[in-house]
Amino acid sequence: MPFPQLMSHPIYKPTQLALLLCSGILLTSLVACSTAPTANKPAPAAPTSTQNGYSSTSALVNPSVIAQPELLMQRLSWGINPSSAQVLKAIGPAAYVQQQLQLAPMTGPGMPKAIQDQIAAMQISQKDMVTIAMELEQMRQANDDANAKEESRKAYREQLNRLDKESQSRAILRAIYSPQQLQEQMCWFWFNHFNVFQGKANIRAMLGDYEDKAIRPHALGHFRELLDATSHHPAMLRYLDNEQNAINHPNENYAREIMELHSMGVDGGYTQRDVQELARILTGVGFNMKNDGPPKLGQFQDQYVRRGLFEFNPRRHDYGTKVFLGHTIKGRGLGELNEALDILATHPSTAHFVSKKLAMFFVSDTPSTALVDSMAQTYLATNGDIKAILLTMFNSDEFAKSLGHQFKDPQHYVFSSLRLAYDDRAILNTGPVINWLSRLGQPRYGKLTPDGYSLSSSAWDSPGQMTTRFEIAKTIGNGSAGLFKSDSGNEVAGFPKLSNALYFDYWQKSLSANTLKTLDQANSPQEWNTLLLASPEMMNR
Repeated sequence: MPFPQLMSHPIYKPTQLALLLCSGILLTSLVACSTAPTANKPAPAAPTSTQNGYSSTSALVNPSVIAQPELLMQRLSWGINPSSAQVLKAIGPAAYVQQQLQLAPMTGPGMPKAIQDQIAAMQISQKDMVTIAMELEQMRQANDDANAKEESRKAYREQLNRLDKESQSRAILRAIYSPQQLQEQMCWFWFNHFNVFQGKANIRAMLGDYEDKAIRPHALGHFRELLDATSHHPAMLRYLDNEQNAINHPNENYAREIMELHSMGVDGGYTQRDVQELARILTGVGFNMKNDGPPKLGQFQDQYVRRGLFEFNPRRHDYGTKVFLGHTIKGRGLGELNEALDILATHPSTAHFVSKKLAMFFVSDTPSTALVDSMAQTYLATNGDIKAILLTMFNSDEFAKSLGHQFKDPQHYVFSSLRLAYDDRAILNTGPVINWLSRLGQPRYGKLTPDGYSLSSSAWDSPGQMTTRFEIAKTIGNGSAGLFKSDSGNEVAGFPKLSNALYFDYWQKSLSANTLKTLDQANSPQEWNTLLLASPEMMNR
């Protein structure tokens, strides 16, 4: 049976052709991302924030957004599913947005108990980063005979891989099952913004802590908090080599990326001299993997700082006066970094750069200048209050017009498919999900360079990408993914039932005539599932 050209629906702009032959079905799928219309007017005035959270004026007020509740949920979550759709129907879109703006504890209340139990059983949940890192360091430094050294190296590598898998699995389970879906998206967005690569040195031992301590608590807080937390975390300091940055031996890697990728942007108006001065400010900022007391530093003793693995060693610090972005910073130790971060966090270039990246993630590849300027104004007016910036964006006409038209990156596609297929049913094995994300080119923590994964749809709509998505849709649709295989090897049937109430209440009404016709021609429930999960409508959010 030939699979029709589903992308004939007018909301799509065909750019790629993928010819797939799978289970006797020829799929001709022209898939691309439609560009959201450009708004002709700025977004509504920025909401105000208070010390206790949000004021009563901070709310979703744009009627064009409120009128599209399911599409709003698709955009604010990793994907709509039956249980979240019921919540949305019960409380309405405005209350749903306010609910999503709340920061939930890391344990994730509301997640299925089986998922919470899986997360609680992980080493990264039971041991703190210092303990994990120290144990690994002992393995690494083992110096017995040759055979013992090889065994120790093997155990070291296996433990690093185990910690990496646990970190990936925990993030995947939270993305699929947490009721605070906006928080989960923002955790991913900020991790990608402050990217570290799991394959460098022993960063795998730090990943879980980096995401949970440096990113998650501040994902819906203030941008300044994220700058501070990431700049004091050993995962970032190791990834960008600041452990090597010392007086008379400067290393500018981290200083450059803070300005270019984390705050002001490459066109933010800083100079090479500013990079050099920030590198001087960052001298002595590093970490210590040894479980020993503070070093003897003489006159610098009161300047020494040790918190967990983080260490500021004043003997390695340049105490000279610096001039950074036009500000004179007196040499006084670690306090210089706090002053520099204050300057960066309040800079107009940072407000614009961060706002544009948020708009690219939530609106389109090319957000309008009017929208970005409006969000940047909110940033500056609220000292980088992420909730307020998001609300400014959510209330814009441009956001409303973009709903349903933003092409999904691999994580959005995989997670939305699993949420739709299994709702709150707890998967037991995240291995297939980890493999799918790797095949699609977006493995969690797998971006080698500090710029993070691309936010542009063109990075993810190639014919090869679409072929792999169809194969994943078929695997999920047939219930043969191995998601319900326990550690003992026993596997529970995992066939998804996609023709449920959510399909008839929402999906059926949103599908094009071509997609509906194709679904009607399916020869089996498995084929029907595959065709729905591979449909053009499932590629957008």
